Amino acid sequence: MTDAVGRDQEAVSKFVESFAAQLVEAGMQRMPARVFAALLSSDEGTMSSAELGEQLRISPAAVSGAVRYLAQTHMVSREREPGSRRERYRVHGDQWYEALTNREAVLKRWEAALREGVASLGADTPAGRRMAETLAFFEFVEGEVAAMMERWRIHREERFGSL
Repeated sequence: MTDAVGRDQEAVSKFVESFAAQLVEAGMQRMPARVFAALLSSDEGTMSSAELGEQLRISPAAVSGAVRYLAQTHMVSREREPGSRRERYRVHGDQWYEALTNREAVLKRWEAALREGVASLGADTPAGRRMAETLAFFEFVEGEVAAMMERWRIHREERFGSL
């Protein structure tokens, strides 16, 4: 069966499940991974709950829970259909950028906790040194991610223009 633009729907479905499996292997929950892959593979980058449920053969509650998770991680956004109470869910071209840059707040919290750990354990103890090394790693990663994201922004604009 093909869709309106001639794509093999079975091949699209296999891609969605395959990519979702890769996301699950990387640590994402299964249902959000499937919903994200379905949104990512849609031409419009937007689908309603009913469309997602139909394509993935899942319940409205499963869609709702998956979208809640994806919205909290800044991987999708919710939009209201004009003149309707129905919501549509959108994946943006820069979702990876947004998801990574929003992790900065998490890194800051981890760094604060690790500083407290170093102070509590004592910087000269084996555990305190291990904690300090972990802290240094996260501080390094935070700086590298910020620099990398700036390079990506420039590269993206050169390659795709302003989106």
